[in-house]
Amino acid sequence: MKSLIRYKTKPASADENQRLVEKVYEELSAREPGGVHYATLRLDDGVTFVHLFTTDSDDAANTLGGIAAFAEFQRDLPKRCAELPVAQAVTVVGSYRMLGG
Repeated sequence: MKSLIRYKTKPASADENQRLVEKVYEELSAREPGGVHYATLRLDDGVTFVHLFTTDSDDAANTLGGIAAFAEFQRDLPKRCAELPVAQAVTVVGSYRMLGG
């Protein structure tokens, strides 16, 4: 599974969104779930976030679904957003030390 998720937060919610995302990475680092590859980018406009997610498993419960901080991040996400998340499945055409093969 490979996905790209893009959304815009409200300006007043952007820093809180980033804080919640950072908590997800803290928990991922502590738990080290195998097969998960995840990156989040905040664009120069300060309110657009892009998440890149790949996993070696199709079982979401064994990836981000089991991360409490991810559930907390998602809980009020629609309230923080000016544009709701759009998720798209992607195919890696090329990657150099970033997204795997």
